[in-house]
Amino acid sequence: MRDDVGAEHDVSVVRRVVSLVPSLSEAVAATDRGLLVGATDWCSHPVDLDVVRVKGTKNPDVDLVIELAPDLVIANAEENRDEDLERLRSAGLAVWVTAPTTVPEALASLGRMLAVLGCREDPDWLRQARAVWEAPYVGNRRRVVVPIWRRPWMALGRETFAGDLLARLGYDNVLADDPERYPRIDLDALPAYDVVVLPDEPYAFSPGDGPEAFPGREARCVSGRHLTWYGPSLVEARGILTDQLANPMRP
Repeated sequence: MRDDVGAEHDVSVVRRVVSLVPSLSEAVAATDRGLLVGATDWCSHPVDLDVVRVKGTKNPDVDLVIELAPDLVIANAEENRDEDLERLRSAGLAVWVTAPTTVPEALASLGRMLAVLGCREDPDWLRQARAVWEAPYVGNRRRVVVPIWRRPWMALGRETFAGDLLARLGYDNVLADDPERYPRIDLDALPAYDVVVLPDEPYAFSPGDGPEAFPGREARCVSGRHLTWYGPSLVEARGILTDQLANPMRP
């Protein structure tokens, strides 16, 4: 079985998993919590997750991960650093890497990952997520810019999962053709757009931190978890984000 980056895996039995990705920690815990023995400090869901913490996604405690002796480490090509994953592989650990850039790719990726973990059938939450996102969007479309950081200002660019998810809700990223996936932006030189969408992660944008930089523009503060995570959150993400995006806010 191959992961999202084409690496072939032959893992016969998985009883111990370390996750270096918050959304994947939630996916494993919602499916078979007993498999998960380690997760990052940022793995906040489920809220009662009680496993060994291995520091962050960008600076995991590789020695501690190795000490936990997982049958499989699950990671993401974007969130985790190649050098950390190579150290884990060099220690003899199997590392499964995900890399979805669209909602359908994420749903398929989750199915493959859970199959490697021994799930013979998709869990209920994954079936529900597929059903939720099957329906196409019908309605008016709006142009958006989606900052993800300030100091310096950065935004969603090309081929991002969050950009695809927004497009499925009727909101088209005006930077979708940018050469960079997360370009630095000049707020005074952006393409024409209708709405600025401000997620609360990775930068914690809020009604008091972000909208004021876009005077006279409609702003929407949205849940970063529901915009950027792929896992059980996808079941409710469509409804939550639809409501949040429909709530005008002018600084």
